[in-house]
Amino acid sequence: MRNLTSMFLEPDELVTLTGRTQNRAQARALRMMGIEHRVRPNGTIVVLSAHVAVVLGAQTAINARDASIEPDWRAMNAAKA
Repeated sequence: MRNLTSMFLEPDELVTLTGRTQNRAQARALRMMGIEHRVRPNGTIVVLSAHVAVVLGAQTAINARDASIEPDWRAMNAAKA
């Protein structure tokens, strides 16, 4: 189970995402999906969970929600000019 504050995907999440269990096969699947990843010296794969959310489209809803909280400072500054 994933810790919600985890920066990286857990190994079981990587298997679920790629449908692959071997590191090299996971890297190929990630490249095909356009997901950035790194290979550790031991051969395991590292993927930022936030990047996956953006690539798969989940992050846009979060950004829209957060943007509504913050005022548009550029618009306020342009009105003064």
